[in-house]
Amino acid sequence: MRILHTADWHLGKRLDFYSRIEEQQQVLAEICGIAEKKAVDLILIAGDLYDTFNPPNDATELLYKTLKKLAKDATIPVIAIAGNHDSPDRVNVANVLARENGIILTGNPTDEVPSFDLDESFGIQQTEPGFIELNLPQISYPVRLIHTAFANEVRLKEYFGEDKQQSLQESLKSKWRHLAEKYCNKNGINLLTTHLFMMQRGNDTLEEPDGEKPLNIGNADVVYSDALPHEIQYAALGHLHRYQNVGSHQPAIYSGSPLAYSFSEAGQQKYVAIIDVEPGKRAGVERVALKSGKPLKRKSFNNVNKAVEWLQENEEALVELTLETDDYLKVEDRKRLYQAHDGIIHLIPKVKNAGLASNGNKQINLNQDIEALFKDYFKVKNDGQEPNKALMDLFNEIQNN
Repeated sequence: MRILHTADWHLGKRLDFYSRIEEQQQVLAEICGIAEKKAVDLILIAGDLYDTFNPPNDATELLYKTLKKLAKDATIPVIAIAGNHDSPDRVNVANVLARENGIILTGNPTDEVPSFDLDESFGIQQTEPGFIELNLPQISYPVRLIHTAFANEVRLKEYFGEDKQQSLQESLKSKWRHLAEKYCNKNGINLLTTHLFMMQRGNDTLEEPDGEKPLNIGNADVVYSDALPHEIQYAALGHLHRYQNVGSHQPAIYSGSPLAYSFSEAGQQKYVAIIDVEPGKRAGVERVALKSGKPLKRKSFNNVNKAVEWLQENEEALVELTLETDDYLKVEDRKRLYQAHDGIIHLIPKVKNAGLASNGNKQINLNQDIEALFKDYFKVKNDGQEPNKALMDLFNEIQNN
């Protein structure tokens, strides 16, 4: 059988002031096209469907329309779990209607999906908290899925009632092991999906995306991939935005986000994962590159004219622009830059050879006159940059009115 794995859609997310909803519409349409072209039998979405607990209406509408399109009139199961950005209750609220359309949503780590059977489509015959077994008409063997929506130690203690001394690693390993031993054998497909911070034991700690709500603080909430039961043939992960395999005994893949959502992701190619798997064999994984969305670019210049020229040549990018100049960036120069490109998200001015490297530790003389005091304050806040004449004239105008 063939599976499409995606995650971290973050619908409704903005890049500072800049809305990404049009890009999200485009990339989700592209993912629907990939699912159609690859003729997938099952779709897994591993959390962070939304960017906030209370997403805007256009994000909610986009999610439901996309899930329905992926499910193709309830003929292809679409299974989506909540991530740390999602409200479990909001994810679960559409469950009754969603199941009629072939969509299974789980908001909490121990949600139990009720058994059901869609005529001439697929059904769920075996289920318990954190587990479902699907029967698909085009597949001659059962498909088992262990599902764990976002779970930190606080949520695990709420839902699992674990001893306070038991770690997230131990809790999940125990629960997953129980379900795998009970249901998973070589006569079917055995999958797992979860949204958390996972890495291989002994490897360097992976970086979480900028702007992401951190899950791994001091390694307290890290889960090592050796917690995955050996019966699992593929683990579909969500949370980290770069495509990567953290598995040891089996593929444990972060499919990554479909768009670059921070400038720390500038230049990253984004993907969805296509998995081919059959009973008793190791899963084969293909990553399919996504083409939609504006590129994020970080650029530095020491000349305004060169910056303007580059901006005009890169109209489609969203830009973090650093300008290192000899003097304070003039108002007219800022105007030229913003007129040259409407996708400047951050403009970072720096002054060369400011000569006040120790300014952060400088004691400001509070007995100075107000003009000198303002100059000192301005230099402290701007890496030693001297206020120019236009700024001082404005300051004096305000002071004298």
